[in-house]
Amino acid sequence: MAQTTNMPNQNSDTLSEITKRNAQKKMIQLGSDTPEKRTVRPGARPAAAITANADHLAKFEHLRIKGLGVNLPGPADTAVQDKGGIRSALAEIGIGYIAWTQNTYVNNLLPNAAKSTIANQLYSGQNPTFYTLNYMMVTYDLSRYGIPDGQIIVGTEQQAWTWQPGGPDRWGINTIAYYQTFFDRKLELKVGYLMNSYELAGTVVGGNPGANVFGPSSNVLYQGGMNFAPAPTPTLNLTYHFDDRLYNKVSFQRSTSPNGVFAHISANPTGLAWSTANAGILLLDESGYRNSAAPGLPETWLRAGVGFNNSHYTNLAYPTQPRADENSLYYVAADRQLWQSHVPDAASRGIYGGFSVMGAPPDLNKVTRYYELRLYAKGLFDSRPRDQISLVATDTVWSKFAIDAAAAKGNLVHRDAKAISGTYTAHLGPGIYASLGLTYIDHPTSITYTPQTGHALNFSASTSIFF
Repeated sequence: MAQTTNMPNQNSDTLSEITKRNAQKKMIQLGSDTPEKRTVRPGARPAAAITANADHLAKFEHLRIKGLGVNLPGPADTAVQDKGGIRSALAEIGIGYIAWTQNTYVNNLLPNAAKSTIANQLYSGQNPTFYTLNYMMVTYDLSRYGIPDGQIIVGTEQQAWTWQPGGPDRWGINTIAYYQTFFDRKLELKVGYLMNSYELAGTVVGGNPGANVFGPSSNVLYQGGMNFAPAPTPTLNLTYHFDDRLYNKVSFQRSTSPNGVFAHISANPTGLAWSTANAGILLLDESGYRNSAAPGLPETWLRAGVGFNNSHYTNLAYPTQPRADENSLYYVAADRQLWQSHVPDAASRGIYGGFSVMGAPPDLNKVTRYYELRLYAKGLFDSRPRDQISLVATDTVWSKFAIDAAAAKGNLVHRDAKAISGTYTAHLGPGIYASLGLTYIDHPTSITYTPQTGHALNFSASTSIFF
């Protein structure tokens, strides 16, 4: 994913705009602007104090991570904000930070879930499954030395799973990067150990990782070699902005392991290794059109990408032959704001629709096609302006060669896995999100199944806290 505004890494509404609007709304709730008519609730903060705090937090905006395509919460939407003056003290010497923790529980509610030992578990939720993902990322401002938008980013990620194939457990880096812009911000450069899942394709429903932790994620991208938080690899990303909406992003990255995500993380848990066995180079190119929501202007994001990978992949059509080295992938996706809130200065609130189509050659990839339809709402209720609701339907299509090979061994097989999920995420306070989700999956296992594992109804609960 790429930023497509003139200012790198900006959300639909800037922090200062949001906080000023919130202050104005607060003043309205408290009463008129005249002291004699104002009625303040016990414990309520005066509007002037709210505005002052917002202006104070706005000065940290330039220290947010640059070059991302997702909207990580800013300093105002963190649990700590600037309590104790720590953020201010670090900002004085050019340092910014964000940390967050996501903790998730998943369990199949159907009585025929074929509960087993953890060692024999086949999918997340077959047994009650818990996992925790924890991040810490630090930035250093280089613009103070005359480098346009210059920034160094260093981050770490720790994860633990009760079902190891979902992870596995690891602790290591997720980012070591250098970022800057050229030609009046028309060109962005980012190089280092990166996580392209936060920079390309736009797979996070609604754009905020904290507000959608159960969103589907196509295996097409990861089996094709795209790096992500637990599996960063050396990468060079270049984004050119033709104007404030049209862009093209090219990525040259060391591929993740062609043997799969689990094999890659197991072989390189720290993320510092230059390469893993049979991994080559992945070239990705994404073109897109993106405009942020504004009053009377619905938000729109169209993107399409292709990838070519020269890693050594097992040939599913001829498994006894030498590995192939010409894998590829493609994706097309669109998101559009279908209805916009009429609340003044809250253009990003509303109802959105979108779709994704992804594909890869069936002779080299177990997942050969992926389809997704999504409908989601941001701030649908005036009383809950920061909540998000999503309804997502997906269809994952397996390789015909992998299906035939499994059937030849006498297994029950299926050609695809369909799923539909609903999620409600509540914004409980600055930096605190809680999500509840329910997902029905027709054939939750990979290609082969038993009558007891033919269906799943997964209940999910998660918390995301940003610091």
